[in-house]
Amino acid sequence: MNKLLTTALATGVLAAATSIASAGEIAVIVKTTNSSFWQNVNKGATAAIANHGDHTMTFNGPASESAIADQVSLVENAINRGVAGIVLAPSDPEALAPVVKRAFESGIPVAIIDSGLAEGNQEYYQTFLSTDNCAAGEQAAQMMIDSAGSTGKVAVMSYVAGVGSEVGRVGCFVKYLGDNSTIEIVGPFYSQSQMATALNQTTDILASNSDLVGIFGANEPTAIGMGRAIEQAGKAGQLTAIGFDGNADLQDMVKSGTLLSTAVQGSFQMGEYGVDAVANILAGDEVTDFIDTGVVMVTKENIDTPVAQHVLY
Repeated sequence: MNKLLTTALATGVLAAATSIASAGEIAVIVKTTNSSFWQNVNKGATAAIANHGDHTMTFNGPASESAIADQVSLVENAINRGVAGIVLAPSDPEALAPVVKRAFESGIPVAIIDSGLAEGNQEYYQTFLSTDNCAAGEQAAQMMIDSAGSTGKVAVMSYVAGVGSEVGRVGCFVKYLGDNSTIEIVGPFYSQSQMATALNQTTDILASNSDLVGIFGANEPTAIGMGRAIEQAGKAGQLTAIGFDGNADLQDMVKSGTLLSTAVQGSFQMGEYGVDAVANILAGDEVTDFIDTGVVMVTKENIDTPVAQHVLY
């Protein structure tokens, strides 16, 4: 795909915006501002914009990941005020597609981060930056098998059904267990990225499935709620618990043994590389269609190493 600004110009769609978009605001719009993960994206974006003196950067997002209409409005507002470019983490692959198309038609380059848009919309954005969520789900599944064994019940605590990152991360976790073990999957259960919801769901699951051998929490608020429920039930260390993302709460749970591991994405890199990509597109430079921002399985054994510390936040 290798979408270049020059390629877009050839379509005529971005031509009118070229001269005025050479400098201006790069709007970073994430799924929610109420999350350490997305605040780490902000840190990366802030670091990147310092290297692009012709541009400014704004950071915004709705109050929760489930407030999809609010995120659509934020993108619409960015388009209406004529931003130079957009870095977007879409909360819903279908709902955000029309506004990304509108940005394209308005001559505004878009870098998608973390979660993809629905199939058929690739022509409307210039690059996609993400953890390979399928590979990350498979890594978590293999660690689950290595620790819990290849039989028994494993509960899956997910977040928002159908979101691009969730489809890859949870879908590949479940498929890998199905292909490589006889583990019985309990769930998935969807927290809507609400920690309190995940805590209550996990509490109920632990009470009704005393024979669980493992549990997987697929994003930051879900994994935190899951971990707290495990601790409150007095079951820390009694089953294999694997989380996702790397804020201070999850780090503490790894150190205490509540979590065997947490899979940590390069959230800082999503913000940093996303802003860099948009700035490069505006400068007429080549940008690849996919940029892998990586994942690290953080455990008690490696949490203090440079490779882990580089992605934790």
